[in-house]
Amino acid sequence: MLKIRLARGGAKKRPYYSIVVADSHSPRDGRFIEKVGSYNPLLKKDDPNRVVLKQERIQEWIKKGAQPTDRVARELGKLGIVKWEASNNPKKAEPGQKAKERAEERAQREADRAAAAAEAAANPPAEEPAVEEAPAAEAEAAPVEAAAEEAPAAEEAPAAEEAPAAEGEEKA
Repeated sequence: MLKIRLARGGAKKRPYYSIVVADSHSPRDGRFIEKVGSYNPLLKKDDPNRVVLKQERIQEWIKKGAQPTDRVARELGKLGIVKWEASNNPKKAEPGQKAKERAEERAQREADRAAAAAEAAANPPAEEPAVEEAPAAEAEAAPVEAAAEEAPAAEEAPAAEEAPAAEGEEKA
């Protein structure tokens, strides 16, 4: 399908567009059939050189079946070559299905948290006896003692290994 579209040119941050007739499958700035105008968005809106078009050639291409893109159709609509209407998509700003699901999950979590907070405020927890803390302290001390018992054994083993190696060096 043929399209009448913009092909970007110019430098970085200084756009300049050529209005071209091109195959819809070719790259934006790639191969085109014919250049039918230019568009310089940096010029003022009332400047006559902002949009320059070859109207006769554009009309011929439209008769052959070329479809203008939305931006080009807007400019052609100002000249009366094609009729352009602003598209109306009321669902454009609506979130997608997954976003709606995430919002519902978030609302459910907040409701659960609020219910748990209200329940905790209504039924304060009973204080637990301090007796449970003592076994926890003993449990922490037991691994430390076991590690202390293993440490001297570990220190003795390397010393035993080094001694025969030292004797072997003296014999050689």
